[in-house]
Amino acid sequence: MKDKIAWVTDTSAMLNEEFIKKNNIFVLPIVVIFEDGPLRETIDMSLEQFYVKLKSAKKLPTTSQPVIGESIELYKRLKSEGYTCAIAIHTSSKLSNTYESSYTAAHQAGFKVYAIDSKSISYPMEKLIERGIELEKAGYDTPTIIDSLERTAENIFLTGVPANLTQLYKSGRVPGIAAMIGNLLRLNLILSFEDGLVVLKEKVRTFNKAKNYLNNLLEDQLQRHTIYEVAIVHCNNEQEAIRWKVELQQQFPTIQFIIYPFSAAIGVHAGEGTTGLSWIRY
Repeated sequence: MKDKIAWVTDTSAMLNEEFIKKNNIFVLPIVVIFEDGPLRETIDMSLEQFYVKLKSAKKLPTTSQPVIGESIELYKRLKSEGYTCAIAIHTSSKLSNTYESSYTAAHQAGFKVYAIDSKSISYPMEKLIERGIELEKAGYDTPTIIDSLERTAENIFLTGVPANLTQLYKSGRVPGIAAMIGNLLRLNLILSFEDGLVVLKEKVRTFNKAKNYLNNLLEDQLQRHTIYEVAIVHCNNEQEAIRWKVELQQQFPTIQFIIYPFSAAIGVHAGEGTTGLSWIRY
């Protein structure tokens, strides 16, 4: 018998409401913890409210995985509604415990979950969900869908230029020495996801040089792969993202470029102003 699949993710995917409602996706909120208490993304605060609060915060907030009790309740509800399993797409397991906690929560709820490690954040998570739903609608069975998603996760690319190296240093997402060098020399660090980890790829003097580096990287990837769509990802830096989109569209007229905001939890670590590119290689 064909599975009735529930699609589950967390707010670091930053899915828009139309996509969520159209595909009946269940989204668990990441928690951002300020000095005056925890707030759940999209539930207790909007993205705009987060950046207003971040500007006035005396101490850098921290982040936490979705509340385990809420995850357990979700899986219990899915079981009661007749779903036979869930496919959960989460942030890289090397950056967050959300991936592992899905298994823990589902086990306590007595429900079957297949957690997929996106090995990334943000836009790639949406693309994995989109791909999985397409396969489900086409009639593929659950093991085939999972195998395809895991292979797709190996071909995800996300790279960017963080705006606040101090925040990255404090969060432990980048080696401390790289953050200190970058601050001292006023360098722009180019970071990329590799096998789920954030690694330093290059150090350049200006943001324009960083953009040129990433543009050249995209051009090089196009020599070896097919790329249909590229997301310009950003932390509350839409104006720069729009300018970059215009430049990229002129240089790569066959690619569709979209602008994709990072979630508040990512903004905590990368800093307001962070910008980057993301795509899937075929």
